[in-house]
Amino acid sequence: MGLNKKSVDDINVAGKKVLCRCDFNVPLKEGAITDENRLVAALPTIKKLIADGGKVILCSHLGKPKGEPKPELSLAPVAKRLSELLGQEVKFAADNEVVGANAKAAVEVMKDGDVILLENTRYRKEETKNGEEFSKDLASLCDVFVNDAFGTAHRAHCSNVGVAQLVDTAVVGYLMQKEIDFLGNAVESPVRPFVAILGGAKVADKLNVIDNLLEKCDTLIIGGGMAYTFLKAQGNEIGTSLVDDSKVDYCKEMIAKAEKLGKKLLLPVDAVTIKEFPNPIDAPVETEICDSNAMPADRQGCDIGPKTQAMFADAVKSAKTVVWNGPMGVFENPTLAEGTIAVAKALAETDATTIIGGGDSAAAVNTLGYGDKMSHISTGGGASLEFLEGKELPGVAAANDK
Repeated sequence: MGLNKKSVDDINVAGKKVLCRCDFNVPLKEGAITDENRLVAALPTIKKLIADGGKVILCSHLGKPKGEPKPELSLAPVAKRLSELLGQEVKFAADNEVVGANAKAAVEVMKDGDVILLENTRYRKEETKNGEEFSKDLASLCDVFVNDAFGTAHRAHCSNVGVAQLVDTAVVGYLMQKEIDFLGNAVESPVRPFVAILGGAKVADKLNVIDNLLEKCDTLIIGGGMAYTFLKAQGNEIGTSLVDDSKVDYCKEMIAKAEKLGKKLLLPVDAVTIKEFPNPIDAPVETEICDSNAMPADRQGCDIGPKTQAMFADAVKSAKTVVWNGPMGVFENPTLAEGTIAVAKALAETDATTIIGGGDSAAAVNTLGYGDKMSHISTGGGASLEFLEGKELPGVAAANDK
């Protein structure tokens, strides 16, 4: 996998028009931004381009307008908040066709160090299909392209791949570089022992990840809802726990593969079980701890038990690299979040390089206040999973090689 890409540090954009694809896909409530983490994360790359004296043209998608202008998904509130965060005006080019009269006029009169923001790239139906016309429109505005949106790196769209192929200089921003350095290289060339922890509800979502990580890691830990299909594959009685019967044979194959490759595959030895699923999800619930090989027929496992928590924490202690993707239980419920908390705590206390692969695990780590104790928390759910599968990400591949 070619992960040696040119970044913003390899170029100087003085006097040049730079199109920078960011991830400004932020949650909005009545036109106000409720979580601005993604805006703050984009600032270092934007500031570097301004400091160079570039003419900075920002673009991003927001939500799923499905190829038509939806006013509630306009990036106007983002331009306003970015202006405040940067301490300088970010001019908003309000074109429903994204690259229209407003954008062209604004770019025409830009001075070095100016910043403008284009409208939501998904207002154009070509965007998600990587249609040539929109890619050409975007490329017509700039001399240089910078991609700093890891969250969409696993998709080939106009604003991250199409435009990159039409511009001579296409590089990655600081956020993308960090994802490549940590997530990409953790899997390609890890410092060992390398421990991977996978959780989440469905085995089906992680088939390729399990397959790839078994070849790359020294120890693979499996928790969450998907662990019960593995436990069933070992011949255990799992009560009413979540199971994917169509994947039992696959789990048997993976257990055999681990053995053949001499890898440790750790599965839960005990579970926190409940009778009825809580409704609402965070409602109080009565639990009972059962061994994984002796679960009552009328109960379901919804978290890893204390023996498993200790076993998983122990496996992490001596590791040099740890990648974690997916919670250990129904962590939205305080009673069923203990296993996820225990893993987060173990990662916070180890000396290893700790990498959290986006999505629910990132939310769990941040909610529990362990965010600053991790080496890297990925900003992309789907994109980070594809990295862990060993796939080439189109958004990364499109950048110039060093």
